[in-house]
Amino acid sequence: MANLKEVRNRITSVGSTMQITSAMKMVSAAKLKRAQDAVTQMRPYANKLTSILQNLSASLDTSENKFARSTEGDNVLLIVISSNRGLAGGFNANVIKKAWSLIKNDYKGSSKVSVLCIGKKADDAFKRTDHRIHGTDLPHHLNELFDKLSFDNVAPVAEKIMQAFANNQFDKVYLVYNQFKNAAVQLTVAERFLPIDTSATTAAKGSNNADYIFEPNKEYIVNELIPKSLKIQFYKALLDSVASEHGARMTAMHKATDNAKEMLRALKISYNKARQAAITNEILEIVGGAEALKG
Repeated sequence: MANLKEVRNRITSVGSTMQITSAMKMVSAAKLKRAQDAVTQMRPYANKLTSILQNLSASLDTSENKFARSTEGDNVLLIVISSNRGLAGGFNANVIKKAWSLIKNDYKGSSKVSVLCIGKKADDAFKRTDHRIHGTDLPHHLNELFDKLSFDNVAPVAEKIMQAFANNQFDKVYLVYNQFKNAAVQLTVAERFLPIDTSATTAAKGSNNADYIFEPNKEYIVNELIPKSLKIQFYKALLDSVASEHGARMTAMHKATDNAKEMLRALKISYNKARQAAITNEILEIVGGAEALKG
């Protein structure tokens, strides 16, 4: 009977866990819908703005733009975007692994790599390493961005990063995050943030022949569009990461719920077998005792 009690306790424990994972799945599904809508609404605007920017920049000298300066310096900044909470499958591990891969492979040797973390999981992974930024003008406590994620809150952070690049504190800046594809698939990418990719501008010369009327002038519009485009790119990366987090958590909790159901089914079969064996033993003991009294 002790064995039956242990199995019964495990059944209760697994059943409680299954209720939690099922509830977390439904919560993530509801949040995913809002986050997915935010990303899909942002992408057309961001893509159109980038297209206009590339067309305008095609006729300008990139040396006149401080955010498109060509440099071969060794100071690299990785902005690693994770989540504040776990239980999301490989969501956080994939981002951290990608960042370490860039540090150990792509920028191994002479490069000085600094890491700016957005999200508690990335912060915990890099806070005891030499790559975490100390004593700079860059913003801290960026984990709080996810509490009230909006363009107004994100823009000042992007502006400080852009200013650090303009002041030659960094030569290259990359965004490392999970790009949202669908609820089950997230693509871990390292996207160049600064300097502005001039190869896309060069390609736009022959492919984009749109005719614009500039007022007051082309240079002024580009100087206004470039910072805004960079801020939108930064904001879109955060929106992608949030949507990917909810998708990964929903998928992980769905699998955990299915595993709990399978485990519960196996435990109930074991419990029924053990209970039937105990009942059979009791019947045999009663029959044996009755036969002994007859004898």
